[in-house]
Amino acid sequence: MPDRVRLGMLTPSSNTVVEPVTAAMLADIPRVTAHFSRFKVTEIAVSHVSDRQFDESAILAAAELLAHAKVDVVAWNGTSASWLGFDRDERLCRRLTEATGVPACSSVLAFREIFERTGVTRVGLVTPYVGAVQEQIVRNWREAGFDCAAERHCGLTDNFAFADVSEGDIAAMIRAVACAGVEAVAVVCTNMRAAPLVERLEAEIGVPIYDSIATTLWKSLLRAGVGPASIRGWGGLFSDPRLGSAEAGRLEGLGARA
Repeated sequence: MPDRVRLGMLTPSSNTVVEPVTAAMLADIPRVTAHFSRFKVTEIAVSHVSDRQFDESAILAAAELLAHAKVDVVAWNGTSASWLGFDRDERLCRRLTEATGVPACSSVLAFREIFERTGVTRVGLVTPYVGAVQEQIVRNWREAGFDCAAERHCGLTDNFAFADVSEGDIAAMIRAVACAGVEAVAVVCTNMRAAPLVERLEAEIGVPIYDSIATTLWKSLLRAGVGPASIRGWGGLFSDPRLGSAEAGRLEGLGARA
């Protein structure tokens, strides 16, 4: 059994949140580490210019560099498929595995899997995006069987600026959608500081909250054969028995702190 697990993460070039938050989540599992590669993404909008940022060639080039670090999984730690379509990430994950020879996953496909495994169909949607992007997410998710029964968004297009949305504003949006009788809240963006709020807000509002950075890490751990329950203090996603895996035994011997 290997004594170290390396999680490979692909992230937009202007993202400043995903790396420190992921590292904080893994702080108590010193032998599981996250390693990042970037490609150019600066704007999120409904336009050909914005969509071209997510061309597979740029993503695959970044993934091939990640593979030099001998990672155990490659994860697309971004949410573009939420408005471009789940099929985009299905195809991308296949291509990532072909290019790197390791399992692949994505934040958006992790959301879908979580909803399916927990039976969630009514979702409260929170994002920093503009209305046109939000509308596409709502439409795509509805077609996949998930009704975004309540939503809040910030109206921003500058990807770098997403990180400046305050924790107070994020918490207010989460509380607002949770009041609409949803079964779960989805914070869709890997450049927002929602993850540190999840444990406290879940206790307050009594509704599961799934943050994009957390969903990526959850699925990456599963793909690498590490039990998600080793992550403590970051919300019910990691402790929900419905979201565990038969592959979880790999954590044994990796030195998780009590």
